[in-house]
Amino acid sequence: MTAALGAATSRHYYRTAPPQPRARLSLGAVHQAAGEATMSGRVDVVLEVLRRVFVEPIGRLGLALGAGSRALGAALLRFRWRLAVVAALALIAYGAYQRPPFATATGSEVLVRANELDGTVTAYTAGTVLVLPGIHQVRRYAIRDQVYRLTEGASATGPAPFQSTEGLSIGVDLTVRWAIDRHRIAQMSKDFPDDLNADLVGPAVSAIAYPLFARYTVRDIFSGRRAQIQHELSSQLAPKLTAMGLQLRSVSMGQVDLPPDYRSGMEKLLAEELETEKVRYTLQLKEAQVKQTQLESEADRVRRETAAEAAGQEQVIAARAQEETMKHILPFKQKQIEQRQLEAEADKVARIRTAEGAAAARRIEAEGEAASRQKLADAEAYRLDLVGKANAGQMEREGILITHYPLLIQKTLADKLSDKVQVIIAPTPAAGHFIGSSIVGDDTLTGAVNAVTASGAHPETRP
Repeated sequence: MTAALGAATSRHYYRTAPPQPRARLSLGAVHQAAGEATMSGRVDVVLEVLRRVFVEPIGRLGLALGAGSRALGAALLRFRWRLAVVAALALIAYGAYQRPPFATATGSEVLVRANELDGTVTAYTAGTVLVLPGIHQVRRYAIRDQVYRLTEGASATGPAPFQSTEGLSIGVDLTVRWAIDRHRIAQMSKDFPDDLNADLVGPAVSAIAYPLFARYTVRDIFSGRRAQIQHELSSQLAPKLTAMGLQLRSVSMGQVDLPPDYRSGMEKLLAEELETEKVRYTLQLKEAQVKQTQLESEADRVRRETAAEAAGQEQVIAARAQEETMKHILPFKQKQIEQRQLEAEADKVARIRTAEGAAAARRIEAEGEAASRQKLADAEAYRLDLVGKANAGQMEREGILITHYPLLIQKTLADKLSDKVQVIIAPTPAAGHFIGSSIVGDDTLTGAVNAVTASGAHPETRP
């Protein structure tokens, strides 16, 4: 935009710049003409910018919108039936989304579908069923046990308390547990109201409970005949609920709310009765304790007599058993004595035979040892004879060998002393000369010996 403004300004200045007159003008006329030209140029530049930036794009946009609307109208006119079908399908899909034509029965309820055309009623306990708007009507009922509490008569000062036969107002916490009869729900669902507790169970319980409690006293209701009243309520209420398509599970009576004055008097009377009952039970307990003591004494006496008789019988039985035992023990002892004598005789014979065997063994051992010694002596003599003969032969052979080879004596001596003396084998020296004179020379050895002899020292043999 800045570049366009600069270009427009430059073009305007070039176009609107006045020609240069050759004549000289005055200074004031020149300044006035220049100011008017500058103001007029700026206005023209702004108008040109507005025309280019806003007027021309808006005009092109209007032309494009007009052409698009004409094209859209022609397309709509051409595809009007298809658009109508698409719109109808969209409306049907939206209606199906808002009110689905299917209903699902869960495990804790029963679904009842009524057909408005033929009046048929079908009950479903599980699965999904078709529900068409305007044709089918669906209602759901819980199949679990439900509880109804008669809250109006729970308090003696409530809106509708029970009346006893004395005309006193009392409150009873009455609870009724009931459930829908699954087998008759399709038949009875047409007559079911929206709120079963308030419209069916409540009136039935009130119609039976109020007249029933009016036949009993407060004392009977409070403590004396609660179980009987509860049983009568169940027996009268069950058939009435069955006729309505319901099943009675149980009827229970909870807390009984009495008027304050009557409650205090009743509590005092009950306390006195409880005290009387306590005294009566205490006396009965004492009598029972006395009887128990008597019975324990009698039982102790009988137990002692029985124990004494049992002890005497035990002694008699023990004596008889000992007598019988001795009858069997004496022959057994006799047999033991005879057995020991026989064992002694057998031991004696065994010892004699053992001694004889030992003597015979020693004789045999002595004879064997003498024979072995004789054989050893003969073997030793024979060995010495052979060894002597072998030594004599060996010495004979060695003498012959030494005669032929005299150096064997020195070799043998060197072998014997090889671990202590270092030996050099040399030829046999001449008579009176040193054995190693042939190796070191006779003159050198003679000079050394003379020197040693002159000094009075003795030569040492070094290994």
